Amino acid sequence: MQVSETLNSGLKREIKVTVPAKDMEARLMERLDEARKNVRLKGFRPGKVPVQHLRRIYGKSFMAEVVNEILSDSSQSILSERGEKPAMQPEVNMTEDEKEAEKVLAGDADFEFSLSYEIIPPIEIKDFSGIKIERPVYDVTDEEVEEQVKRVADSARTYEPKDGKAEEGDKVTIDYVGKIDGEPFDGGAAEDSDVVIGHQQFIPGFEEQLTGLKAGDTKTLKVTFPEAYAAEHLAGKKAEFDVIVKQVAAAEELEINDELAEKLGLESAEKLREVVRGQIESQYGQITRQKSKRQILDALDEAYKFEAPSKLVDAEFENIWSQVTRDLENAGRTFEDEETTEDEAREEYRKLAERRVRLGLVLAQIGEEAGTQVTEDELQRALIETIRRYPPHQQQEIYEFYRANPQALASVRAPLFEEKVVDHLLGQVDVTDKKVSRDELLADDDEEAEAEKPKAAPKKKSAPKKKAAKKEDTE
Repeated sequence: MQVSETLNSGLKREIKVTVPAKDMEARLMERLDEARKNVRLKGFRPGKVPVQHLRRIYGKSFMAEVVNEILSDSSQSILSERGEKPAMQPEVNMTEDEKEAEKVLAGDADFEFSLSYEIIPPIEIKDFSGIKIERPVYDVTDEEVEEQVKRVADSARTYEPKDGKAEEGDKVTIDYVGKIDGEPFDGGAAEDSDVVIGHQQFIPGFEEQLTGLKAGDTKTLKVTFPEAYAAEHLAGKKAEFDVIVKQVAAAEELEINDELAEKLGLESAEKLREVVRGQIESQYGQITRQKSKRQILDALDEAYKFEAPSKLVDAEFENIWSQVTRDLENAGRTFEDEETTEDEAREEYRKLAERRVRLGLVLAQIGEEAGTQVTEDELQRALIETIRRYPPHQQQEIYEFYRANPQALASVRAPLFEEKVVDHLLGQVDVTDKKVSRDELLADDDEEAEAEKPKAAPKKKSAPKKKAAKKEDTE
């Protein structure tokens, strides 16, 4: 095998590979000789079929296998010998001339092909001790805990059926069928659905229209799905819900005590408050971590300036671009509505893609040098969490897809690896804790989260959501 470099420009490489016809012939004869021992052909005893006869029958197909074997093995061996890491799988180029290809398969011509790829540039990791970050820390107040405990308690409140019209705070049991343009839509119907007026658990405007209804009443509710609704095919659509009221129940007096805690699977009201505090601290802790991570990434971005492989940048750019254009379309907005132009947006997103790729390569190198690994158990747990986002009837199929698709599985492993590298860095950099108020912790939180997203993507403010304490949260 003859290997020669035909391109070496920046990160781009092209390697020409020539396998002489005599070497191809030798490989073919080895394969034919091996097959001769097992093949059974009419008119010949086992193991006695002449090699040349086998060649006439199987020569081209066996030579095609030799070609594929060379292509499969040579890429890895050539890169290993050159000490290079490809940014993506090398692109293989062979002759497209049928006559030339026939000569190769017939063993009458050298087999020539080329490998085109970009390398990952060598990255020399610097000392982290010079990186200084200020970690914002918020101490959860007793008042906030008590406020959330009341919300949790409200979720376990009991209701007593009543005669008369539904009011704010009442639980209304209904059957409903949702329609868009007069036609029912998937997921838009339910029976014996409980709606607590004022809890804002349904589409905006839905609960309020139940006020004043009593058991046995029917009504058509008119609502509009939010522009940012999770089901994209419903986002922004006007809908009507035909509702039948089956029962109206009034809320009983709420008491936060040990009996209530036991209903939630906890042994006491004190334990309930402890669990709620832990949940709130965990939620704010995630914001603290994200702000700390942001500072580390900004410091790394400043410290490491190098050319990123263009194909990785192209792929990342396409991911960003498709997400942004989809978000704009769902929101019914344009680049002009976001006070930019498509050309300006493309330029900005390209810079963002370059930053992400460059930081990804730096984090990968840091993790490699630190011996960071994602265990099979960690990957399995993350995969299970991923497939839980899909409908139950699809989960087994999605699970099998991930397990059979290395690239898809790598997309689950990557964020786990990154977070482990961030943990490593937090132990290496100079961290100073700074006590802040709740408002200070949440200030600009969305803007910081959006810093990794294109500016043209529609944005919305959101404070951390409080989750009700459940038994499984404590296990």
